[in-house]
Amino acid sequence: MCNRAVGLIARVVEGYGISTVALSLNREITEKVKAPRSLYLRFPYGSPLGEPDHIDMQRTILKDMFDALTSISQPGTIIDLPYRWRRDIFGPVDFRRERFEAQ
Repeated sequence: MCNRAVGLIARVVEGYGISTVALSLNREITEKVKAPRSLYLRFPYGSPLGEPDHIDMQRTILKDMFDALTSISQPGTIIDLPYRWRRDIFGPVDFRRERFEAQ
């Protein structure tokens, strides 16, 4: 989906009280649209969660998105994620429900 559309949709959804996090592959457009919360990755278009079949990478990025829901308090904040296409090594991510309930 287009970075511009995601940012605009996120602003509307946030207006109804539902928190959002946009994942952006184009920082310049995201800055202009002013999505409420965004994470930016230097990945190719069409692969916003990372390399195909690289499950640990994809889960790590999803975890970062969930973490951003609570860590970003200033509207319009964009966090540059440090991951690099085909260069970073990712370990398994624990998404078990009891892990989150304990916090």
